Amino acid sequence: MVHIPKSRSLNVSSLKESFSLVLDGVQDPGNLGTIIRTADWFGFKKVICSQNTVEIYNPKTVQATMGSLSRVNVYYQDLSTLLKDIKVPVFGAVFNGTSMYETKWGKEGVVILGNEGQGISPEIINLITNPVTIPRVGGAESLNVAISAAILCADICRNL
Repeated sequence: MVHIPKSRSLNVSSLKESFSLVLDGVQDPGNLGTIIRTADWFGFKKVICSQNTVEIYNPKTVQATMGSLSRVNVYYQDLSTLLKDIKVPVFGAVFNGTSMYETKWGKEGVVILGNEGQGISPEIINLITNPVTIPRVGGAESLNVAISAAILCADICRNL
């Protein structure tokens, strides 16, 4: 039997010297689970979700994590308050940012990924200090948010 823990409070100072993923309004439980599993694969210990992100204990989310839920800490926070308080770079996955290949990731920061249909909300997009894009070569309109997370995590790890 597994017990669902009570809500955890995020210590802002714990964001230093590492990278964390921040999810703004991700609605598909499979995407959330895949992002948690990807974070685990690349050694990201924290995934921070907006209050309107799908519930972490949705059965489809739990299944998609394939056990990674036990190794990655997931927090639900008011993102605008959090992002105003942190002292690490705030990267955001957007269409018109700096190419990830030209981005100087450094050793710490948060990477914001947005809602599947709407992207990052206007309130949160204004708090991004380093807009980043995954360069498009083909004709697809967009990438799945979980795929975007995997590509960005891989590039960050390549540069650590």
